[in-house]
Parts: sequence; structure tokens; C-alpha cells
Amino acid sequence: MNAFPATQKDMANAIRALTMDAVQAANSGHPGMPMGMADVATVLFGQFLKYSPRDPNWPDRDRFVLSAGHGSMLMYSLLHLTGYDGISIEDIKNFRQLGSPCAGHPEYGEAPGIETTTGPLGQGMANAVGMAMAEKLQAARYGSDIVDHYTYTIAGDGCLMEGISHEAISMAGHFKLSKLIVLFDDNGISIDGPTDLTVSDDQCARFAACGWHVQAIDGHDPAAIADAIRAAKASDKPSMIACKTTIGFGSPNKQGTAATHGAALGDDEVAATREVLGWPHAPFEIPTDVSDAWLQAGNRSGADYQNWQGRLANMDTDARAAFEAANAGDLPASLDEAINAYKRELIADPQNVATRKASQMALEVINGEVPHTLGGSADLTGSNNTNSSKMVPITPDDFSGDFVHYGVREHGMAAAMNGIALHGGFIPYSGTFLVFTDYCRPAIRLSALMGQRVIYVMTHDSIGLGEDGPTHQPVEHVASLRAIPGLNVYRPADVVETMECWQLALQSADAPSIIALTRQGLAQVRLENTDENLCRRGAYELRAADGDEQVSLFATGSEVAIAMDARDALQAEGIATRIVSIPSFELFAQQSDDYRQEILGGDTVRIGIEAGIKMGWEGIIGDKGGFVGMNSFGASAPIDDLYNHFGITAERVIIEAKARL
Repeated sequence: MNAFPATQKDMANAIRALTMDAVQAANSGHPGMPMGMADVATVLFGQFLKYSPRDPNWPDRDRFVLSAGHGSMLMYSLLHLTGYDGISIEDIKNFRQLGSPCAGHPEYGEAPGIETTTGPLGQGMANAVGMAMAEKLQAARYGSDIVDHYTYTIAGDGCLMEGISHEAISMAGHFKLSKLIVLFDDNGISIDGPTDLTVSDDQCARFAACGWHVQAIDGHDPAAIADAIRAAKASDKPSMIACKTTIGFGSPNKQGTAATHGAALGDDEVAATREVLGWPHAPFEIPTDVSDAWLQAGNRSGADYQNWQGRLANMDTDARAAFEAANAGDLPASLDEAINAYKRELIADPQNVATRKASQMALEVINGEVPHTLGGSADLTGSNNTNSSKMVPITPDDFSGDFVHYGVREHGMAAAMNGIALHGGFIPYSGTFLVFTDYCRPAIRLSALMGQRVIYVMTHDSIGLGEDGPTHQPVEHVASLRAIPGLNVYRPADVVETMECWQLALQSADAPSIIALTRQGLAQVRLENTDENLCRRGAYELRAADGDEQVSLFATGSEVAIAMDARDALQAEGIATRIVSIPSFELFAQQSDDYRQEILGGDTVRIGIEAGIKMGWEGIIGDKGGFVGMNSFGASAPIDDLYNHFGITAERVIIEAKARL
């Protein structure tokens, strides 16, 4: 029974009207999905979703993810109508215009209530899996009195065609994420036309095969929608509700066709749609009874909110402090001193290990101090070394642990980590081989776009991995990752730099990080103690020249050792040579001009050394500098043979330097 001052039909039609008016004003956008899913969204926000427009970051709110992000006017209409600050009617009138929070696709941070950036299809579904994982993890730690909420996502045919959807569906089914509910907009239409042009999957059977609770309903029947959501909430499995809808519902000449998917309806069709819907109101005008009904829907969780605040106030003091610190993403005050003490140990007792092992050693310190790190690996735990000694893997029936076996699902893993970070309560990190950032890249890009602290531990970072050969040897990957705005890429040279890079990644609360690590063992090159994090500036002088400097060698990661050997040989010939380690191009680019010039050196010969392609090094070595690295794919052979074959040697560095003196 409808408890609002306007009918449910009128509330849904308000979404349809705002959508077609905004898309028409912009002459750009996707009206079909919001018009088709308006009934589902009205039932969800009006009867089930637990949320607070007055406190949009309430930790125990339900999460709503619009995976089909092209239908963004559905979200903007809902946020405006339910009373969230940040989406005004003027903003909606400026849909898709510069400076409006109503961007073409929902963008995290542009307005309260937008839980994640969506648009690349399928990403939102996988984000929702991560959010549901975070809810289950927090409930295991703090109890269901404090953490008890659902994650809902609207996904379309395109989301389910994307490969990431399989990874997300499989993961959610395996981990029994019973508080995840997918509302599938089963409208049978894609941009090119009917979906039977390209796909004939039985989506319900597909989800069921992965361990989901599945229902199929009429997406325009409010009672059926409500019954289905109730049944989904009662299930002990993740749920998919296939909502059979008509895309562009209400448009008399275009509904049910691809014409409504990605273009304005046109003035005449908008007018005709108003007639069909019985909506006589002017563009962007919402009658008072409908507006009041939506605001009432926005206030329907008020009692839940107040009751939760009471339970929070009654929590054990220490438990509440831990919960709030985790949600804020705070790092404990003890962490820096623990890191500095560890660095002093390394200086006293140098360790010659692969940086993937150095990373695991760093995690022993970090995970002992930070209780809300959440580790993982894409079926490469023993290779990535992302598990520290006291970590406990989660299982479908026990989420009290702190390590996730993501399986061979690199893309799903990366997108789920975005969802975990967005949910709050954990600092997610996980690993795979650096070459497989190709599988993760769309999610890594969104980590950067959203400014999320997600840490990607990428090992086997060069031809140094050896015999696995060119399919597994990253050559262009570091350069391509450095090209992503807002992403910090670290390539540490030894065990000390590895710890410092981890410290920087943890402190970067508004940026993701890649930590690229070696398979092969490396000598410790940092042998003097300092509490200063030398990697913080991105580049620093590791060894000064003996005499008036003539050559500057710039190197990253494993190639710093090659620079050390080349320097010794050049110095022995009376050629004064310095070494600069560059663990992070991005941080170095942020430094003052004076510092950059100091590190780059004066009128010296500059040689760059990295077991990757040259792209991006021009800003370091200039037009006349030399570069010792890769200009092709690798090969399958033992590591020493590979470095000699491709000329990444101290001897080649010496030749390049002398040729420029």
C-alpha cells in the first residue's frame, strides 16, 4: 500500500520527466534506461533503501551503485528528489555541462550520494561486490548491531556482456555475499539494436550456476518489484532480480527501441511522452504532492539512523575508536616509529633480497601496526608475497580474517578493491604480476580518477623474471602506468626503499599506488640510516661523485645495482660519476624547480637505466642523454643471459657515458 501523498506512478514519472527534460536540454545523454527503470528505482528508494540525505556518509547506510552509469539521470533525479544537497534543479538543467555535478556519467565526489564513478560497463557491479565484501568483513569485526546494510546495483545488458561481470558474479557467489542485490535492467536493447544481435545467454541460469538466488519479474509492476526485493533480502545468497522493462518507457514512438538509448527524444516526442504519462507539468517542474512524497521517502530511514547512533554510542570505547579510525582511514601514530626502527635494523644488518620479499618484510611491520589493512592476491600469494605471517584468509563462512584469495580474476580483484576502499573501513592491497596490470588497467584508471587509496603490489617487474619469457615480462607497462594521471608508480631499488615506498603508499589517502617489485634478489644499496623518507621526493642522490661530477646515472629498481657497478668503473678511470635513484617519477615531478635542477645536475652527461622502454625518460635525461633499457619484447632465458643479450649492463652504461663526454 502506498504511504506517500502522491501515487507511486507519479513518483516514477517524476524521474522520467526530469530525465527526458535534462537530456533534451543538453541534446545529449541516455534517456532510455532511467525511463525504463524508474519503477524499480521508486520502489527501492521509497520502500527498501536505508539512507540519510542529511548524513550521506552514514557508515551503516545501504549502498546504491548505478553500474549502468550511462543512465546517470536516474541517479541525479533520485538524489535531487530525496533531498540530498549537491544536486539542485539548476544542476539538472545543466546536465552534461561544464561545472555541473550532473556529469555525463556519475562521478564520485561530485555530489553526496554518488558512491562510485561508473560508466565503463561492469565496473560498478564489481565495485558493488567489493562494497558487499567490506560490509561482511566489518560485520565480522564489529558485530551486526553496528554493521548491517545491503549493497544494491542496477546493471544492464552491457554490464553483463563485459568479461568483468563474470569475475564479479563468480566471486560474489563463492563468498556468499548475501547482502548484495543486483537489479538487472532486462530491456533487451543495446546501442546497435536488440541484444539478440550479439548475445543469447540465459542470464538467470548463469547467475544461478554461480551460486546466486535468482528471480525474474515485470519491472513495471511495483508489487512484484517489492516482493522480489523482500525475497532477495531473505536469501542466504547474493541475489539477482531480472527486471523485464521497456527502455524509454512512456515514449509512444520510440520506447522499446535503440532510439531511446543514447540520444534526446526530440521536442515533439517529449511532448507526446508527457501526454502518454499523464504528466502535464512544464519542463523541470515537479508538483508539490510528488515533491513531498519523494522528500518523505528520503526521510523514511530516520528512525533507523537514530537507533544506530544510539548503538554506536553504547559501543565499547576501544571498539568504537577502532571502528571510527578504520572508517576514517587513519594510520596509527605508532606506524612511523615502527618503520624507522625497522630501517635502523636494516642498516645494522643489511638484507640482500628480492624486492617482492622486501615487500613482505615491510608488511610484517605494517600489518602489525595497522589493523585495517586488507591483503590479497590473484592466485599468486607465494609469488607476490602479499601475506604476512599473522594474516588469516577469509572464507565464505568466516569473514573474520584479513586476506582475500581473489583467484585468477585480476580485473574483478582490482575493481572489488575500489569498492572496498569506497565503502570505507579498510586499506585494500593485493598482488599479481606486473604484466597483468593489462587485465587490471580499467579499474586502476578508476582508482586514480576517484582518488582512492588502493595499493597494487605488482611483482616480477621486468625481464628479470627470466625463463617465463616475453608473455610474462613487462616491458612497456611501467611507462604506460606512469601515463595515468593521479597514479603513483613506485619501483624501489632495495629493501629500504621498498619500506619507504610502502609508507608513502599508505600515506597517500587520496591516490592509488603501484609498487613494482622484482623476482630476482638485489643487494641493499641504502647503507646509511636516516629517519627521513628519501623516496618522498621521488628522486634523490644515492651516491655523490668523487670530484667534479661529469656523469649522472639515473636508475630505478633493479637497475640501480647496475648503475653502482658502472659508477665504480667510471670513477676508477677518473670520470667523476654520481647516482640518482628515482623510485617515483610522479613524486619527483611534484618537487620544486630548484630541487629538480639540483637532482638532475648541471652540465653533466645523463644516462637513464631501466629494464623497460624509454618512453617518459626524456624529462630526466633530456634530448642528448643516453638510455640503457629495452626497445623490444623480452625472451625466455635465465636472467643473466637476458640482461647481457639486451645490453642492460654496466658495460653498456659505460659506453653510453663515454660516448657523450
